[in-house]
Amino acid sequence: MKTQYQHAQAGVITDEMRRVGERENLPPQTIRQELAAGRLVIPANRLHLAGVPPSGARLDPCGIGRAVATKVNANIGASPVSSSREVELQKLRWSVQYGADTVMDLSTGGDLDATREYLIASATVPVGTVPIYSMIVGKPVEELTGDDILNTIAAQAAQGVDFFTVHAGILRKHVPLARKRKMGIVSRGGSLLAKWMLHHDRENPLYELFDEISAIMRDYDVTYSLGDGLRPGCLADASDRAQFAELDVLGELVDRAHQAGVQVMVEGPGHIPYDQIEMNMKRQEEVCGGAPFYVLGPIVTDVFPGFDHITSAIGATAAAYYGASFLCYVTPAEHLGLPTPQDVKAGCVAYKIAAHAADVARGLPGARGWDDRMSEARAEFQWERQFELAFDPQTAREIRCRDLEADADYCSMCGRNWCAVRINRELRESGKD
Repeated sequence: MKTQYQHAQAGVITDEMRRVGERENLPPQTIRQELAAGRLVIPANRLHLAGVPPSGARLDPCGIGRAVATKVNANIGASPVSSSREVELQKLRWSVQYGADTVMDLSTGGDLDATREYLIASATVPVGTVPIYSMIVGKPVEELTGDDILNTIAAQAAQGVDFFTVHAGILRKHVPLARKRKMGIVSRGGSLLAKWMLHHDRENPLYELFDEISAIMRDYDVTYSLGDGLRPGCLADASDRAQFAELDVLGELVDRAHQAGVQVMVEGPGHIPYDQIEMNMKRQEEVCGGAPFYVLGPIVTDVFPGFDHITSAIGATAAAYYGASFLCYVTPAEHLGLPTPQDVKAGCVAYKIAAHAADVARGLPGARGWDDRMSEARAEFQWERQFELAFDPQTAREIRCRDLEADADYCSMCGRNWCAVRINRELRESGKD
């Protein structure tokens, strides 16, 4: 069977392309053209589309690329010291409720296979994983073999995973470059592979097996998310030789993935000073031929632990404006611990704001209509309409009703006599100039 990319290249519009066009209010032909050009992906494992396990949820396909609305990913997953399958399911549900378009199961503790199967069976959004985590459960990374890699990727693809983060771009020659950094290698996948390469004095096995991995992914139509194993972990390490050396390899791997008929997007930084974001987005676009860019943040300052959903949402807005298509959320727990469901909600809301603000700024058709409808409702004191339009109606209603009834023609900030909106309406109704 052909992948979405291969169908698009052949001029065929699939049901999934039609669905994405419907969701984005774009002609299916536009979706096909963007897919064929490698500028858009539809992460949609054939089995997840079919709803497997048989009792599982069917995937509702979404598109990721510059021609469509900016998408948001929520990372969830149990750790060796915290969480459970039930808590992760709650995180999945809250992620979708509060705006995530995809989720990644980054579990490193508990029964990883069972947790993954449970989440996929419950998810109508694309689910991604980082397969290397499962490859080394119960053994040191130094014992990782080629068979471990291919067997794990095949097993997760057969479970219905829609996209894989594969850290195939970090090479043996890149590792010394990271020694000059303040933070070194902060990617889990990148650090594990660096340890393997130094132990064996060999090249990255994911790079060496890239064509074999691609063949498995093509069979299931799993999308590559080429991992940035050398993303900067602090402002001081941003835009250095290590980061851009890996990016050049990722550009090569984008071409190889397309030659294999596999959809592909590219992951990006990380911690980046605000003034370097535009350059980073444009460099990725040039090096990777316009493949969708999937960025973590970027986090624009290092000194606000507990508030990194805000520091990173600032960078994410700029990244989406300048070229990113896909934003990986950051929660208040970043750098501190495993996110709770409440942290997941905070991260999703912050990133939905970032994505929407960027779509408005770049003039995406229809993006600002939502804002304009809200402004009209505010001008007319249509409180119920405002709650209806609000991203989180419950929170908006609760705050509004703390001090006053919802239908009052003023709020508790200014009171009735000083309410500018009410006064402005009186002036308008008076008809005087």
